[in-house]
Amino acid sequence: MCQTHTQTIQASVLHGVKDLRLEPRSLDAPASGEVQVAVRATGLCGSDLHYYGHYRNGDIIVKEPLSLGHESSGEVVAVGSDVSSLSVGDRVALEVGQPCGKCARCEEGRYNICPEMRFRSSAKSFPHAQGTLQDRINHPAAWCHKLPVDMPLPLSALLEPLSVAIQAARRAGFSSSAIPSKVLVLGAGAVGLLVAGMCKVSGVENVVIADVDANRVNFATSKKFADVAYVVPMGPRPTTTEEALESAKATAKAVGALMFADGSAVGEVDIVFECTGVPSCVQAAIYATRAGGKVMLIGMGTPVQTLPLSAAALREVDICGVFRYANTYAEGIKILSETKPETGPDFASLVTHEFKGLAAVDDAFAMASRKEDDDGKLVIKVLVTN
Repeated sequence: MCQTHTQTIQASVLHGVKDLRLEPRSLDAPASGEVQVAVRATGLCGSDLHYYGHYRNGDIIVKEPLSLGHESSGEVVAVGSDVSSLSVGDRVALEVGQPCGKCARCEEGRYNICPEMRFRSSAKSFPHAQGTLQDRINHPAAWCHKLPVDMPLPLSALLEPLSVAIQAARRAGFSSSAIPSKVLVLGAGAVGLLVAGMCKVSGVENVVIADVDANRVNFATSKKFADVAYVVPMGPRPTTTEEALESAKATAKAVGALMFADGSAVGEVDIVFECTGVPSCVQAAIYATRAGGKVMLIGMGTPVQTLPLSAAALREVDICGVFRYANTYAEGIKILSETKPETGPDFASLVTHEFKGLAAVDDAFAMASRKEDDDGKLVIKVLVTN
């Protein structure tokens, strides 16, 4: 069905710090290469929380009212005249980054680092690319991924953050013939848990996860995302660089002294996936990695840090950045479709809280900023459903 008229929809729009308003917007018919998607599920991301709480994300400042949300799935309700790959009624996951498609990075398949990327709910480009916390959006059909009919839409909203984990595994060199035997994941938030889960489904035998929150690391092991958990103690904050590096060494040593189920010590690991961006964790990541191993930087934290680079360089430890993802959705759909909680990571358990309707977005953000709800239940991934 090709829609030809303009309609009025509702959108959740951020106007300032914690100033969300439900507003009407006009939505045209989809262009020839677009589909119109009724957004059914949207997960709240850490970047959304930064924009909501500060009206900025790091040094990226919001310059106009902005709809947040980019971890989304929905139902096709109209198709453009040139679209043949999708039909009305199809359920899709939205890949919300729209690269230029023409630059050298796009041509080599690394469109995630296209300098002209427009990414929904990010204020980096201007005018801003509006996010998915809206009733409906028009989106290029090429960036809408058809879902299996039996995949729950709340589960499919995990495909966007799972894609970050898939990208990290690829950047780390995972392949059918090259799987590390032991890895360490620093940070047991949603992304860290998804990275740990990606390691398990890829065949990594021993996954260690560390976080300052005991409930999160216990969740990781109980839901089969990791094999061994370490709770990082919260000691006095170091006051000098020397103290900070000694603390990081102590964390790496403590992780190395942990035992796997077979009674062997963790020791130094092949790869560390750093998912916090916290300087002490990045430092510990370098010390925890074996000679010739890799540190994957995933967490978007402190932009300028002091690191023990000689500890990496003199042991040929590669430090590798991971930013968003490229060409990952097909693999993500396969992982979520085929992984069963009886034998692998329980991905569905990551969705801990759901809020119904755009009028509840403020409440959803309030919950997403907490570690536990009023009943003591862990908060990991909060969804807004429609």
